[in-house]
Amino acid sequence: MAENAFTCHMCGRCCDGEGGIVVSLSERERLSELFAISHREFEECYTLKTDCGTYYLATKDDGSCVFFNPGSGCGVHSVKPDICLAWPFFRGNLKDELSWRMAQDYCPGINPDVSHEEFVRQGMEHLRAHNLLHENGDGARSLQMGEVPGQEDEKDGSW
Repeated sequence: MAENAFTCHMCGRCCDGEGGIVVSLSERERLSELFAISHREFEECYTLKTDCGTYYLATKDDGSCVFFNPGSGCGVHSVKPDICLAWPFFRGNLKDELSWRMAQDYCPGINPDVSHEEFVRQGMEHLRAHNLLHENGDGARSLQMGEVPGQEDEKDGSW
């Protein structure tokens, strides 16, 4: 059996950065259910809204996600936003070996002893298992958040 390509260490490095975690209406509703509050109340307490109407999670004074707890990790792990659930299996890390190597410097949970090919295989499996990868009607694959990582389109060889 292959080694795990990624094991979360709950260090919180991926939880840093103001404005980085955009949350859709369905994610806001899912998170509000966890707290047993209305999604409007959730938005007021835990999100910021851009001028163009995009909601993103608020951050603490130290720049970490409002739901990150040092020592225990994500406080909303069971219903965390899709972008968080996809980490570190982002398109760049799956498509480009150099990006994947650079991500290892940032994230201690990415196993450097696993080949990039195996990282991609496990990443695609993870994305499919969590319904983050979708087949389009024309056979192309895509993430809910954008294009497909790590897999060539079978028709024309493009990403």
